[in-house]
Amino acid sequence: MKKLTFKNDDKIDAIGLGTWKSDPGKVGDAVKTALKVGYRHVDCAAVYGNEKEVGTALQESFSEYDIKREDVWITSKLWNTAHKPQDVIPALKQSLSDLQLNYLDLYLIHWPVAFKPGLEGFPESDDDFLSLDKVPIIDTWKVMLEAKEEGLIKHAGVSNFSIKKLKDLSSKTDHAPEMNQIELHPYLQQNDMLEYCSENNILVTAYSPLGSSDRPDSMKTDDEPSLLENEVINEIADKHDATPAQVLIKWAVERDTIVIPKSTNAGRIEENLKSAELSLDDEDMAKIKKLDYHYRYLDGKVFETESDMYRDVFDEQD
Repeated sequence: MKKLTFKNDDKIDAIGLGTWKSDPGKVGDAVKTALKVGYRHVDCAAVYGNEKEVGTALQESFSEYDIKREDVWITSKLWNTAHKPQDVIPALKQSLSDLQLNYLDLYLIHWPVAFKPGLEGFPESDDDFLSLDKVPIIDTWKVMLEAKEEGLIKHAGVSNFSIKKLKDLSSKTDHAPEMNQIELHPYLQQNDMLEYCSENNILVTAYSPLGSSDRPDSMKTDDEPSLLENEVINEIADKHDATPAQVLIKWAVERDTIVIPKSTNAGRIEENLKSAELSLDDEDMAKIKKLDYHYRYLDGKVFETESDMYRDVFDEQD
């Protein structure tokens, strides 16, 4: 398994198990299956609503499979309702309690967006948001670093941050994010982001690597393109006697990014891990490179209300 290295020489497996959209009653079995077949990296988040079940599965796996806690990389994320400095540590401790852990390997600010504390679901009006003028990201970040100093987390990072937002945060601290988790796949290759992060010692995790076709209908658009049905991806898969998912996962790994495909199907969980054994040649990579047309499956519109407070969350409009 390929590993990527943090500045302090800690290493993270390039392929992990994603848990977004993994249903209660299934996610625990998925985690146990993953650890049993060789995964040593699990990606979680408070907002996924399944960390308690993941935590039980982790503890059972540590016992049943003779796996040590320190051998498994576990990531979680700070949800948008807990950006106020006084709310960061309690939110983190809740995730630790749910996951039945003493520390996280990595904790991320989930979005550069702040909600009113206690909000259930997503905002319906501007009153449900907090302006980043009132809750600056740097104030949230400082407490993330305090959590690191206290040993509650080993690494701190962000998710869904643009280059502009990474630069802004990094300019205000001596401890820049160590990770940026972003949507990344052949339709959204984000080459400028990868270059920036590489130059600034920021690792990148790719979410929705298979196209996230099972996300909520409210987040979908009509006639959106399918990665798994893409002709080029399928031709490459046939060439290597692999699945389209394996091609997509290995493509991400070849670009020195971490990738976290989600599945609750035991066969697919093992199949996804075996993508590490696939070899994509230069011709394959060149063909996939041509598929980029900057298509986002998660376009951020869920954060847009009547004002411009969080319009263009990815900083892509002129």
